[in-house]
Amino acid sequence: LARAKEAVPLAEPAGFRGELRPYQRAGLGWLAFLGEAGFGGCLADDMGLGKTVQVLALVARRSKSARGPVLVVAPMSLVFNWQSEAARFAPNLRVLVHHGTARAKKSAAIEDADLDLTTYGTLLRDVKLLADVRFDLVVLDEAQAIKNPSSQSAKAVRVLEADNRLALTGTPIENRVGDLLSIFEFLNPGLLEGSRALRGMLDGGGELETVKLASRALAPFLLRRTKEEVLKDLPAKTEQVVHCELEGPQRREYDQLKKHYQKELLAKVDAVGMEKAGMNVLEALLRLRQAACHLALIDPDHAKTRSAKLDALI
Repeated sequence: LARAKEAVPLAEPAGFRGELRPYQRAGLGWLAFLGEAGFGGCLADDMGLGKTVQVLALVARRSKSARGPVLVVAPMSLVFNWQSEAARFAPNLRVLVHHGTARAKKSAAIEDADLDLTTYGTLLRDVKLLADVRFDLVVLDEAQAIKNPSSQSAKAVRVLEADNRLALTGTPIENRVGDLLSIFEFLNPGLLEGSRALRGMLDGGGELETVKLASRALAPFLLRRTKEEVLKDLPAKTEQVVHCELEGPQRREYDQLKKHYQKELLAKVDAVGMEKAGMNVLEALLRLRQAACHLALIDPDHAKTRSAKLDALI
């Protein structure tokens, strides 16, 4: 535990495509250290610092010696991201998305994959099936989903069999320090249960000194870097301007709207002055911006009319 803060940064493993930034290599070293020490940990980096990539590098590093598959439990909105990031950075991994009506009904298919991806909802429905599989590693993405220890999701993840456990969250404490209790009971079963003092600190809430003590106690198991801390490792901000030329019905409707407001506003300004016509000007700008995005924002009948911006975005 004393060595947790001094974990040696690790370079990208064989089979990993891409280059980790210095703080991500430090994160990979910390994750590997925890695994070797037999502890679970919470990677709580700010959103956008690449928690998914660090875990994929860890999975690629462990895959040859793993005694079972890796299971990632994530909100539905993030499953596609995990799938695409795995294809990009760790293409050698056999990935199985365990979700939807066509998902596996027997454990053999789950055990045959290197990386299984599922949702919290699917986990609740298939908890008996997934509890029968011995996983090398279970990862909870957006782990604040289990902050309530009596919730069905929190109970379900605690029955999963795994040699190692990880939690990922950009907001480890949403409302109070006690939010960590349930997450850490998943990560290291029995650790907090066996420490009344630590449970008291986390349940106690507000006292600054108590929070500092709890922070020191949990420090080996929690790694958090903010964007400000790793700014030197991040690439320079880039901006790209994409010009979209309006065409067809969208162009015609936009031009008609523009002429309508020009005529209406000029008369309004002449009659009452610019200051009193200010709200009318703002409304005109809003409608023109909506028309430039998609005509359906103004008229639902245009739901199937093509939008230059939407086409460019897709």
